[in-house]
Amino acid sequence: MKVTLLAHTPDPERTVAAAAKLCYASGDIETVMEGLTDEKTESFLEMLAQIGHESPIEHVSFTFGIEGVSRALLAQITRHRIASFSVQSQRYVREGSFDYVVPPAIAENPEAMAVFTQAMRAAQESYDELVRILSDQRTQELIAGGKPEKEAARAGGKLANEDARFVLPNACDTKMIVTMNARSLMNFFHHRCCNRAQWEIRELATEMLREVRRVAPTLFAKAGPKCMTGKCPEGKMSCGRMEEMRAKFSAL
Repeated sequence: MKVTLLAHTPDPERTVAAAAKLCYASGDIETVMEGLTDEKTESFLEMLAQIGHESPIEHVSFTFGIEGVSRALLAQITRHRIASFSVQSQRYVREGSFDYVVPPAIAENPEAMAVFTQAMRAAQESYDELVRILSDQRTQELIAGGKPEKEAARAGGKLANEDARFVLPNACDTKMIVTMNARSLMNFFHHRCCNRAQWEIRELATEMLREVRRVAPTLFAKAGPKCMTGKCPEGKMSCGRMEEMRAKFSAL
């Protein structure tokens, strides 16, 4: 897995502080940034966190490049709907020799790893064979319809990808670019940094938090699982490691 912070709102913490200042002080837009020293900016952000006023943090956004994650993770992260996603297409990009993500529990067990590796190999072989069969079929259909041979072969190959991809596993790796505003990120971290989250998306959320902490340390100082700022909401399903989690994410 590789997570890169590609872009973000310039001076994100001061931007949030300006939005908060406008809510609570008289003045106009032309002067709203005036007097926002580092100390005043930090004070505004801490006040917002204390009173739970979250709307000002929606004014800043962060864009991540994410690589080496599974299609299983893709199904989970796109449930966070206040976000923008651009994902490498299996329809337009042929999986000539697909990479895949191996769950740690499988990687640590030689017998399980042997079964998993064989399943990945079989999926690749089935995919390649389906591409060949369907590409030949679609190409001939297009030629019969009047398309030139080279054009038909190119189009036939793309059409074959559409259906051949159905045999690809959830383990198949993918790449994506994801943009979220800070409020959506906070929600994402609350749910996905938690020990109850699935291991892969928990690792992703932790790396994303590490990236935003570098550019907005005060804004994301208390970000992480919900137990960072209060009682664990998981009830009897709690991991019971609240102090350990607080220490881990405070030191991230």
